[in-house]
Amino acid sequence: MRTAIQVQPSRRQPLLSVQNLTKGYGKTIGCQNISFDLFPGEIIAIVGESGSGKSTMLNCLSGGLMPDTGSVVYDLNDKGPTDILTLSEPERRKLMRTDWGLVHQNPRDGLRMEVSAGGNIGERPMAIGARHYGRIREEAQNWLARVEIDLRRIDHHPRTFSGGMQQRLQIARILVTKPRLVFMDEPTGGLDVSVQARLLDLLRQLVQDFAISAVIVTHDLSVARLLADRIIVMWRGNIVETGLADQVLDDPHHAYTQLLVSSVL
Repeated sequence: MRTAIQVQPSRRQPLLSVQNLTKGYGKTIGCQNISFDLFPGEIIAIVGESGSGKSTMLNCLSGGLMPDTGSVVYDLNDKGPTDILTLSEPERRKLMRTDWGLVHQNPRDGLRMEVSAGGNIGERPMAIGARHYGRIREEAQNWLARVEIDLRRIDHHPRTFSGGMQQRLQIARILVTKPRLVFMDEPTGGLDVSVQARLLDLLRQLVQDFAISAVIVTHDLSVARLLADRIIVMWRGNIVETGLADQVLDDPHHAYTQLLVSSVL
């Protein structure tokens, strides 16, 4: 059984501290010995090709998978720094509904397609105690406007939306409760280039407006450059390079990072 980790306070306390995170699938390593700190208001991009381990790592961080070893210490408001792997399943679900958020690559995985657009946005405020229908609907309207969706679509189901609209609706659904930490799995994947550009501009503005901390998984280095403060490069389940975004992309040191960067030039 896992035991809670005691974290010593520091002058600059990380919001999230990952130590020696490892997950295997039989003899295959998904990710191993992953360690990094994420500070309040910081955006970290995890980059690498398919099979590099970045999605396994994200699933372990966001609660989709239980790692074999390691710790994921998060600064809970009421408990202080706590290894979330020691929380009960209901506690982890509550955390994901309130203080955390996960933006899926396929928005259909993050939306309730049989519920209206306004209903999708309103569910998270209701999960933290909102009950006044008029105020919930007003907040849904505010967020539809923020993500540039016509307010007349508030009662329409997401299945009638385009892929780009569905992704913007998913972002509104997650950010309405102003979570402190958001995980994003290929947030622009599968979208047309023009739609990607519009969505990236929107994401950049929202993370700045609300001082959101985020871990973004992407194979698109232009997404990492635009959104991230720091970049972590993964290869064969391991971190092979990390640093400031421009530093890693403009002066890569590891041979694999150099290959990634050169492949998009």
